[in-house]
Amino acid sequence: MATYKEIVGTAVTNIAGDSPTTVDGDIWYNSSATNFKFNVTTSFTGWTTGGNLSTARRQLSGAGTQTAGLAFGGDTGSAFSALTEEYNGSSWTAGGALPVAKDIAGGCGTQSAGLSFAGSTGGGNVATTEEYDGSSWTGGGTMTTARVAIGSCGTQTAGLGFGGPPSPSATEEYDGSSWTNGGSLTDGRNQTGGAGLQTAGLCFGGSGSSNKTEEYDGSSWTNGGNLGTARSQLAGAGIQTAALAFGGSVPPVSALTEQYDGTSWTSTTSMNTAIYRLAGAKNSPSTTSLAFGGETGGSVTAATEEFTSGVSPFAAWATGGDLTTARYALAGAGTQTAGLVFGGADDDGNEQNSTEEYNGSSWTNGGNLPAATFNNAGAGTQTAGLAFGGQVPPGNTGSNATKEYNGSSWTSGGNLTTARSRLAGAGTQTAGLGFGGYSGDPGYTLLNATEEYNGSSWTNGGNMGTTRQKLAGCGTQTAALAFGGQIPPGSNPRSTATEEYNGTAWTNGGALSTGRQGLAGAGTQTAGLGFGGYAPGNFYVITEQYDGSSWTNAPSLSTGRWGLAGAGTQTAALGSGGYAPGSKAVTSTEEYNAFGPGTETITTS
Repeated sequence: MATYKEIVGTAVTNIAGDSPTTVDGDIWYNSSATNFKFNVTTSFTGWTTGGNLSTARRQLSGAGTQTAGLAFGGDTGSAFSALTEEYNGSSWTAGGALPVAKDIAGGCGTQSAGLSFAGSTGGGNVATTEEYDGSSWTGGGTMTTARVAIGSCGTQTAGLGFGGPPSPSATEEYDGSSWTNGGSLTDGRNQTGGAGLQTAGLCFGGSGSSNKTEEYDGSSWTNGGNLGTARSQLAGAGIQTAALAFGGSVPPVSALTEQYDGTSWTSTTSMNTAIYRLAGAKNSPSTTSLAFGGETGGSVTAATEEFTSGVSPFAAWATGGDLTTARYALAGAGTQTAGLVFGGADDDGNEQNSTEEYNGSSWTNGGNLPAATFNNAGAGTQTAGLAFGGQVPPGNTGSNATKEYNGSSWTSGGNLTTARSRLAGAGTQTAGLGFGGYSGDPGYTLLNATEEYNGSSWTNGGNMGTTRQKLAGCGTQTAALAFGGQIPPGSNPRSTATEEYNGTAWTNGGALSTGRQGLAGAGTQTAGLGFGGYAPGNFYVITEQYDGSSWTNAPSLSTGRWGLAGAGTQTAALGSGGYAPGSKAVTSTEEYNAFGPGTETITTS
């Protein structure tokens, strides 16, 4: 076997303590602690290769996110296309075809609620609109003006189209059934990039190799910061204050990527391949974008690239030991090597009372809960756990019960002030926190109430700013984090909202990149982790990490699921059970490990 010196060319340095350098990847032997150490000082930002489209095409349209992308229309170089394809984070599968083959159309929305409008069918420009429901397209309202090479952003029920001949300055707004005229672009153009929402849109680049950026406020356009490199036929993603522009024609064909912060553009890692006439999953955040199709300068391509920003270069989910009982809507506590799960429901929705303990490799049965329950919350550790709230039969009404675990059995604690289920928890057995949830009454009342536990009784704390259920939480009683969940019915009931608790009141934090319910949480208020979750048509594998002000995407779960239990820290988390498509309640456990930035110990197993 070759030695480290033979491979690298230098020997491992012997240092009594930490290395005096902070060079990423430096390895040394710590003679004081008798172990090997290495430095991790950077995070990963760049493009990686994803699964190819089934059909190569250019001038296609895009929507959705990196793990739930939508590609439709375009042309193969010899024929117009009506094809629709859906991306699951690794591969594309066929969806329902557009009613008519067309290219250079506008597109926006999600994989299960997409919007296509305008474009060219080869026989002329069209004003038609099509709406996608996750399986098929149906006709929507007709645009005021038929046009092609239109810029676009927004959602299926609040779309925005701008520019494109023969009306290169015109803007139109869609409300889910009809189009109306909006404010005109200050600089008429076509083949632009687009990002954002109908009330906070972004138009950048375009014909004539433009570098101009304009921002839309729902009625008028104003100038923003110029692109660093003028170009057209590019793609974009994100929101008005955090957007991404990639690819395009300068000319020549470009691989450039730029990030917008609401004021100015800065260059970041270029795409692997220079490409134009491409599409992007424009409703994805700027930190986890998706590019697909296009033309490389003579050849139409099926290539897909995934952009990720701010992720540890040494982070991944790995398979852990299976639970003994398949279940979802369960609660968790503890750490990655000393985890605890309890309650939940089986495939048929039957409540469970079993408790399981994890030792870092396998689960064993612990003492049963006194009553079967699911959609309850948890906090504490494996030997000092806390279970509270939840749904109990008959009728699945909300519970106010609290139970304390001592490592072998559960005993009753003080009741919650407000009976509820589908709530989130944080803290410890003697300093717990419960927030949000669902009262279980016939009126479908969602809650924003917060309660604090002192080891014997609950008292009311400050109310959350956002009423919601099926949210996630982590942290402590005096420094908690609440994120995601389902808010009262509306146009987008899956929340991206994050709130931070200081022991008295909640304040707003940075938004999740993807709104979802039934996700899990781990870590602290300044180093949180959110993973999994659900929105109609999507079982999410998404993992996001919080730094105390904003979320960035991290490596995804291997299995999309919701209603799973979370435990551990941002760098050593545990995700167990949950509800997955096809298999329903699952036993699977995944372990998340991330190194850096900082000094890490090399271990063997």
